[in-house]
Amino acid sequence: MVVAEIGLISIGAGLAVGIAAAGSGIGQGMAVAAAIGATAENENMFGKALAMAALTETQALYGFTIAIILIVFGFGLVVV
Repeated sequence: MVVAEIGLISIGAGLAVGIAAAGSGIGQGMAVAAAIGATAENENMFGKALAMAALTETQALYGFTIAIILIVFGFGLVVV
């Protein structure tokens, strides 16, 4: 029973990182494409465009954080 729970926790952690990273990559691609277009029209938009492109990266970090929480609390390494 414990082995099955460890397997499900590992699958959940992998899915959390994988899906979040895939979504972040797609969003970042669209944001950077728009940022390049905005910067080509007006060079003063570079800072704002760079900040908007960086915002999409936080979704991958959220998925990584969820995976760490699943592994630490799911494997019983930390008991609250």
